[in-house]
Amino acid sequence: MSEGPRFAAFDQGQIPEIAVFNDAETPLGVDLAALVTALQKFVTGFVFLDVADAPNALAYHDLTPEGFPLSKVFVQTISQDGASLTVAASHELVEMLVDPAINLLTTGPDPKAAYAYEAADPVEAEALSFKVDGFDMTDFIFPSYFEIFRKPNSTKFDYQGRVTKPFQILAGGYQIVFKNGKWKQITSSVAKRKALAKENRRGHRSETRKVRPDKRRRSKG
Repeated sequence: MSEGPRFAAFDQGQIPEIAVFNDAETPLGVDLAALVTALQKFVTGFVFLDVADAPNALAYHDLTPEGFPLSKVFVQTISQDGASLTVAASHELVEMLVDPAINLLTTGPDPKAAYAYEAADPVEAEALSFKVDGFDMTDFIFPSYFEIFRKPNSTKFDYQGRVTKPFQILAGGYQIVFKNGKWKQITSSVAKRKALAKENRRGHRSETRKVRPDKRRRSKG
């Protein structure tokens, strides 16, 4: 008899273990073992922070029926879109590690708004990526990014060092904000805003945040 979905705050004092499965029939275009090794280096060396089943989705973060985090990367869709599989994979990985339950929020520049604690969205453009073992990996922000008291250029806000102040959104990036009872996405360019408007966001963390935890869709696999 099913007990229904389970929810947890995820013990951040433990070292998480992440399993990688390749259920795609489309060739990855990269050596999976080498990519996993590079992703491990990406996590260990850099992330020192505390055909898609959704149209047009390249990758997204989901939860299993038991309430555990699960990231999906859609190989064929990424290939057809001309996007980077390794940037998409590392993007989902870093955000899953930082906020596995998709429920962390923080204060920010607007005192009447709550800002989603997303670790890669503000700097998600592929042009901002860096290499690990020859693979392109997503840039990501540090906890200092969310510390509004920080002065511009007073510390490092993202790994690549391109962000100069808290809550800055680089070209190609965006920020998820909750205000006046509604979720919205803040961008730094009209082009990114139009791109997000055209994109089917089903399954994305930005859409998952809009749904009550006990009502969220659960992946079957």
